[in-house]
Amino acid sequence: MPKYIAFLRAINVGGTTLIKMTDLKKMFESFGLDNVQTYIQTGNVVFESPEKNSSVLEEQIERRLEKAVGKRIPLFVRTIRDVQKMVHACPFNPQDGEIVHVVILQKQPHKKNVDTLLALRSDADDFATKGKEVYNLRRDRDQSIFSNNLIEKTLEVMGTTRNFTTIKNLAEKYA
Repeated sequence: MPKYIAFLRAINVGGTTLIKMTDLKKMFESFGLDNVQTYIQTGNVVFESPEKNSSVLEEQIERRLEKAVGKRIPLFVRTIRDVQKMVHACPFNPQDGEIVHVVILQKQPHKKNVDTLLALRSDADDFATKGKEVYNLRRDRDQSIFSNNLIEKTLEVMGTTRNFTTIKNLAEKYA
């Protein structure tokens, strides 16, 4: 059975939409998903499903989650293989003090919007896109302009951000 990771957007950050991981795990199990596990508090849910289409899973889980929580929580479903590809596709090798983030997007952005994002590269930030992911190398935290909102507004696509270390750990732990 295929293994997936659902990356939930904007839960347990900034005091909005607080959901205990034990409750989230129970919700996903109640949706008929198998071998459900959560990984850290930021809304990463690993599960198995016979469904082969991750877009169908996104829609079904979002709808059921909205009923359970009472508000819409966008999420982005990727296969474990997709997450492993994210790791291998990362164009950055951070040095001491640098951080890499991955923004997982709802869909592949338009080229003109990608060009607008790439024009924002600076000594503090570098950006790269690969399909439905954006990579950010933040060299200078104080000068960085990087945020999930910046990416969404520039690309006109919804997304959720994870530290690259989290992505690597998920790929290794659940492969």
